[in-house]
Amino acid sequence: MYIIFENQDFYIEKEESQIPWVKVFTKEPYKEISDLSDELRHQLFDIVNVVEKEMIAYYKPTKVNVASFANMLPRVHIHVMARFQNDNYYPNPMWGEKQRDNQLDLPDEKKFYKNLFNKLTAFYN
Repeated sequence: MYIIFENQDFYIEKEESQIPWVKVFTKEPYKEISDLSDELRHQLFDIVNVVEKEMIAYYKPTKVNVASFANMLPRVHIHVMARFQNDNYYPNPMWGEKQRDNQLDLPDEKKFYKNLFNKLTAFYN
């Protein structure tokens, strides 16, 4: 598990994938988004908003997918994925049928994680 950012209530981890994909987790094991206090729910969506904007600015994807399934891991977490017309699954979901074998030429992910860490650190200070 690669943790990109962490504070007292949330953490962001990298999902191993061909595409830029992170998951935003609550530290407490809430089952549903509606279980969060208003303050935590607002913070969760503020974080997702920062992640999405940073993905768009850095990777310039075709589309950003934001999803909360939590069937396999029944706790609140939000997936944020940068999608590209030439990624292996597009336009299908990443869990869907593979459409092609293709290598993406993307900018350095470590720089993206550093940018994201800095933006979120500034957001909380």
